[in-house]
Amino acid sequence: MSPTSALFTPLTVRGLTFRNRVWVAPMCQYSIEAADGVPGDWHLVHLGGLATGGAGLVIAEASAVSPEARISRVDTGIWNDEQAAAWRRVVTFIHSQGAHAGIQLAHAGRKASTWPAWGHDVHGTVPAAEGGWQTVSASALPFPGYEPPIALDQAGIRSVIADFAAAAVRAVAAGFDLVEIHAAHGYLLHQFLSPLSNQRDDTYGGSLENRARLLLEVISAIRDAVGEGIPIFVRFSATDYAPGGWDEQQTVTVARWAAERGADFFDISSGGNVTGVTIPLGPGYQVPLAEFVKTRTELPVSAVGLITTPSQAEAIVASGQADAVLLGRELLRDPHFPLRAAHELGVSLDYWPPQYLRAQWRD
Repeated sequence: MSPTSALFTPLTVRGLTFRNRVWVAPMCQYSIEAADGVPGDWHLVHLGGLATGGAGLVIAEASAVSPEARISRVDTGIWNDEQAAAWRRVVTFIHSQGAHAGIQLAHAGRKASTWPAWGHDVHGTVPAAEGGWQTVSASALPFPGYEPPIALDQAGIRSVIADFAAAAVRAVAAGFDLVEIHAAHGYLLHQFLSPLSNQRDDTYGGSLENRARLLLEVISAIRDAVGEGIPIFVRFSATDYAPGGWDEQQTVTVARWAAERGADFFDISSGGNVTGVTIPLGPGYQVPLAEFVKTRTELPVSAVGLITTPSQAEAIVASGQADAVLLGRELLRDPHFPLRAAHELGVSLDYWPPQYLRAQWRD
């Protein structure tokens, strides 16, 4: 491979070296028809196809650490050994294509027990009579349009921490190279972080240190459980886009604390915790948030959000705004984006699938 592109320069995180910096963002598929959290053929083909497309890292979708942590009944899970065994098949194929595999560990909190994003004409909380369940959160404040959650008590908090740690152990046993903790998009850990959703008066509410406590204890528990060799990523929403809410400077502070607890890399997104806000959508609209965190912490970060062209992705990494880019919808449109990007950037790759060599671009 010619060293002409920042995007295709390898990157090492805690001893794990990625062949490039074009990575697959976790994307919920809502495709577990049996509602048992066990990934199946769709996940093998979906994620495996992205690995054949040349990505350096493939992160599997938000996978629940307990049954009640699911966004919907058709989410993937990592709360039992049957799920871990099914994930191993997917991970083995990803590795066979030269990519690394990660999984996003998630708890939806007050945004759990909802109808899937596709296949239904209704939205919001699923009633118990139709398979829904009681949700939990930092405080008993509902997400707009959803049923109210129950505020977690101390025992519930301890259970959540244990669930994340146990899920991480299963993920490593399944062969995943890293785990990502989902603390973004208005899900449970974000609900604790933001003062708009956390109005507790105990040691998990009030000050920033208290609101960050659950996330930091999850990181510590996972680090203790998986040992020193496994990278831990954290996905943050850098801002709620709302006055008095979670913001970039709080993200910077908590990212530093997270690194002290054993987190290695920070995946910077935004929004999802409240409605009625204005999000400045546009090409690369979240890149400045990643750059903000990176420049103020000197910690490695990835950028995500409407990154759609090779030149744009290259500029983000080459300029130092982020250390890698995570692509979602663009990879759904073109699963072989990394191979195409290398060609457009003048980089010769040695990891084209041999079955596809006849399709290489020729000058």
